[in-house]
Order: sequence, then structure tokens, then C-alpha cells
Amino acid sequence: MGLDEDFNAAANQIRAFAKRPPDSDMLEVYALYKQATVGDTNIPKPGGGEAGAKWNAWNGKKGVSTNQAKEQYVAKIKALAPKYA
Repeated sequence: MGLDEDFNAAANQIRAFAKRPPDSDMLEVYALYKQATVGDTNIPKPGGGEAGAKWNAWNGKKGVSTNQAKEQYVAKIKALAPKYA
């Protein structure tokens, strides 16, 4: 499989997890997904709460290329799968 196929498979895999990983892992997954699909943050920082935490996580990936983000996303899902799938 190519990188795009691996990325899409990982995105489907995490949606099917039986248990939800901790918020810290989910923020990492979110940030890598957004960086892989959108690129650097392109919206103003929202207030606090969950939206602010997500934005901060995504903004922390600023400068990571699309392909690097996809590779890191796939690796993160593979690391989480044994415990949460």
C-alpha cells in the first residue's frame, strides 16, 4: 500500500477502536490528521476549552510536511491499536 492508502486505513482503524485512547493521545492524533489533510493552522486561535486545546496541538505541528504528518499519524495509530482496538 502507498502512504495515502495507509493513512486512510489508519483513519478508519481509529474510528473502529473499542476503547477511546486518553485525551493526550487523541490530541496528537487530531493534530497529525489536521496537519496531514489541511497543513499549517489556517484559522484564528479559538478561546479555551477543547477547541483551544485542539488548535494548540495542531499548531504544534506547524512546518511538518503533509507526508511526514501522514507517516507519523499511521505510526501513532499502529502504536495505539494493540491497547485500544
